[in-house]
Amino acid sequence: MRRGIAATALVASLALTATACGGSDSGDSADGPVTITWWDTSNATNEAPTYKTLIKQFEKANPDIKVKYVNVQFDQAENKFDTAAGSKGAPDVLRSEVGWTPAFAKKSYLLPLDGTEALADKDKFQPNLIKQAQYEGKTYGVPLVTDTLALVYNKELFEKAGITEPPATWDDLKSAAAKIKDKTGVDGYWGSTQSYYAQSFLYGEGTDTVDVDAKKITVKSDAAVKGYKTWLSLFDGKGLHKADTTADAYAHIQDAFVSGKVAAIIQGPWEITNFYKGSAFKDKSNLGIATVPAGSSGKAGAPTGGHNLSVYAGSDKAHQEASLKFVKFMTSAKSQEQIALKNSTLPTRDDAYTAEVKADPGIAGFQTVLGAAQPRPELPEYSSLWGPLDTELIKIAGGKSSLDKGLTDAETAIAKLVPDFSK
Repeated sequence: MRRGIAATALVASLALTATACGGSDSGDSADGPVTITWWDTSNATNEAPTYKTLIKQFEKANPDIKVKYVNVQFDQAENKFDTAAGSKGAPDVLRSEVGWTPAFAKKSYLLPLDGTEALADKDKFQPNLIKQAQYEGKTYGVPLVTDTLALVYNKELFEKAGITEPPATWDDLKSAAAKIKDKTGVDGYWGSTQSYYAQSFLYGEGTDTVDVDAKKITVKSDAAVKGYKTWLSLFDGKGLHKADTTADAYAHIQDAFVSGKVAAIIQGPWEITNFYKGSAFKDKSNLGIATVPAGSSGKAGAPTGGHNLSVYAGSDKAHQEASLKFVKFMTSAKSQEQIALKNSTLPTRDDAYTAEVKADPGIAGFQTVLGAAQPRPELPEYSSLWGPLDTELIKIAGGKSSLDKGLTDAETAIAKLVPDFSK
């Protein structure tokens, strides 16, 4: 049985008897520096070097604090932290995906940050990103980077097909794909079977997988079914690439886009640096970025992603104080500017969008679509709801299950994750 830490008392006293990774076994001494452990879940090749550089800058400015850097593979980090925190052996600081933050807060694994040094610049951050870091009125993370999905496209291929504006609706995208196929011979669009990428089709119909306020599962509502029908229709037609149901589908889609073999995909800013490495985008200005197409509601929406820096509630007072100082440094405007310039990721505070940062067409482009980013509801289980849909959507797209059966099976699985929600 996992035992959480009483977070309410922690925010006032910052004191605990529990031992953390950066505790007495980390080489700390009474007179020496405090060593904190940070689990970073960023890409070890493209992003981690920037964070390592920032750590050196932090340590130089704070000689009484050392940071033990550990890069943890993103798809393993959630379970690893869950296990470590349950046994009081978690890192002092975690780069937490926005969906993990409320889930870990519910288990009392994270320190509330309101009123602490880490959140001293709270008003500088975009309000919807602070909201995503909250659970039951308290803030458990400081936004480090943000992201959303956009329609990214090859301007040259669009121009060759005589298309001067990015498609505003999914029907417009179908028409554009057919024209691109006729004029250039390459497919106009290649969609993903992953549920996260299908989320925009639900938002375009004004719905979601669940209605949190009504405590109701809505993945089989009329609006959701309509959205998924549109999603499915984009795998079949002139210029529309058929669904890739292999384990390497993500890489196949990405490789085709950066090499100019498909004109448009739905993707996030975490791939900006990889776009620029492709032959199609040696000229960075060829990369087009537009809001995802709208559904029949007339509105476009895309999920808000990103990562917060959170502090482990099980660390002792000295490690928590050092961690709070580290989080403030890493999420400062200066640090976020440096991260953006090196990694082409999106800052979470407006004062980090300097002229130099916005000179990157990828960052500037994704900044323009942030208005359509839809924050996740305050439901700790929300991100886990995409799991059952990942299982079923790939069957539906591959013709191994009907849309009705697949969504029914997903609804049944989701009901087990949120047992107090009605169907």
